[in-house]
Order: sequence, then structure tokens, then C-alpha cells
Amino acid sequence: MALIPTGWRAQARVLAPGLMACAVVAAAAAFLSGHYGAPVMLFALLLGLAMNFLATEGPCAAGIEFTARTVLRAGIALMGLRITVAQVQAMGWQPVALVVVSMALTIGLSVLAARRLGFQGLFGLLTGGATAICGASAALALSAALPAHPLKERATLFTVIGVSALSTVAMIVYPMVVKAAGLDPAQAGVFLGATIHDVAQVVGAGYSLSRETGDVATFVKLLRVAMLLPVIVLAVAVTRARAGNAPGAARPPLLPGFVIAFAALVVVNSTGWVPASLQGLGGDASRWCLVAAMAAIGMKTRLGELATVGLRPVALMLGETVFLAALVLAWLHGTGGR
Repeated sequence: MALIPTGWRAQARVLAPGLMACAVVAAAAAFLSGHYGAPVMLFALLLGLAMNFLATEGPCAAGIEFTARTVLRAGIALMGLRITVAQVQAMGWQPVALVVVSMALTIGLSVLAARRLGFQGLFGLLTGGATAICGASAALALSAALPAHPLKERATLFTVIGVSALSTVAMIVYPMVVKAAGLDPAQAGVFLGATIHDVAQVVGAGYSLSRETGDVATFVKLLRVAMLLPVIVLAVAVTRARAGNAPGAARPPLLPGFVIAFAALVVVNSTGWVPASLQGLGGDASRWCLVAAMAAIGMKTRLGELATVGLRPVALMLGETVFLAALVLAWLHGTGGR
């Protein structure tokens, strides 16, 4: 213990209760999944929702927040050990084109709809970017790039709550949509990865159907996350073009570190140098990180908070979500998903 810095030991003591709570819920979810044959991610979410009180205050709050963010990102990064460049090439150019087109149309429509509903166009950029790219992470990143405004914090909070709630609902509903639409595993992965807002819910929905669907969904979702860079650049350009811009706020990195780590592991894994045993270990570690993170996200979810923001913002985000799902389904049926 003497070799471990004092600050690290203090941080570990702060995080330990929440980490242990998430680990226990993840283990319970895995047991129930194996016993009843239902998706482990769904069990983790439902058990987490039942333990919501742990995330509000007390010794577990810090560890739950850490699990929902840092452990989640570690799990996504480790998934790079399960994907190779050859698999990506086999998917072709269609997923990339789908992501770019759907993102541009969703954000553009969101800006127009926001203005028609009496909001600023930048609010449409904020909600549309969160819907089209990567949920709460995109909302926070875009908010940092937008100009100062008295209502910006409230708009950001609503967007984070709304996109998280809609993403949780989509994780449960969209696998049923996939089956009703008759999509094959690859098409299902494209649909889930291109429509569900947050990374964790994409993973939960994808792997609840099959491993192939989960792998494709994760890849398509990370393509969407990579689109955060050009959208942030657009937001900054719009900000600078407006009068009264107030710079100085710290901005998050344009490309999240876990996406860079994921891409690096995909490249390393594609070389054939990674032993099968290490690939398996990385896959198991990734799975446990994601199940624990899903439990933490369930603990943090407060759907009741949406009732305090009014109907127009809810209608805007719901419309964005439905539009994106309909657009992707139409694309898949028109192109065969390839």
C-alpha cells in the first residue's frame, strides 16, 4: 500500500461503495439472465432503476457516477479487441453514408422545428445533436461550444434528461421494432446503432438480440460519435458569427478518449498479434464493465424529472427521435441494409 499514492487511496475509498453496489447489481443481473434466459443488460437496467435511491446522495453516489461514465467508456474501448478492420471493410460504405445523411437531416430539421416552436435555433442544434450523435455526451459537448445565455444551463439539463430517458425507452422498444420489421442481424445492428442515442443503450439493445447485432450496432454507434467533431466545429462557427459571444469556458475534447482507444485497439487487433486468450479476457472485461455501467445508468435515471419542463421541448425531442428512426428504417428497406 505504501507504493500507492495517498491521493489515489483516498479516491478509491470514496469510489468503493458505489463501485461495489454496481458490481453486486451486475452480478445479480448476470445470474438472473443465465437462470431465466432474458437479456443481462435489461436485468441490469431494471435492477438499477429499483436501486435509484443509492445515486441521489450518500456514500454510493460518487462510485455510481464513476461507473456510469468512466467504467462505461473503458468497456467500450475494450470492445475494440473484438473487431478488426476486415470486419469493418466487409460492411461497406453504406453505414458511413447513412450516419452522415441521417445526422445532417436530423439536426437541420431540429433547428427548423425549434424555431417554429418558439425556441432559438441553437436549442434545436443542441437537442438535434444529442439525438443524432451520442446523447448526453453530445449535449454537454455542444453546450460548451454554444454562446452564453441565461437559459443555456436549463436547456442543457433538459436535453440531458430527455435524451437519456428516450434512449432508455428506445433500448427496450427498438428490439421489438427490429423483429416487427423483419430485419436480419446485420440490418438490426445498423438500425440500433444509427438510432438509439446513448452508447450504453445501443450496446444493451444490440447484444440483447445477438452478438453479431451487438458488434454491428456498436460500430455504427461509434461512427456517430465520431461525427461529434464536425458538429462541434459547426457550433463554434455559429457561435463566433453571433454578437456577444463570451469565450473562456473550458471545452471538452472534440473526440472522446474512449473512441480513440477503441479505434487503436481495433487497429492492434487487426494485426493478428493479439493472442486469442487476451482477446477473450478483454471481451469478458468489456462485458462486465458494460453490465456494471448499465446498472449505474439505471440507478441515475429519473424519468419523473421530465414532467417539470413542459410539453413543447418534450414534443421536439420526441419528434427528433421518431424522425431519426423512420429515416433509418426507410433507408434500410430502400437499400437492403448494405
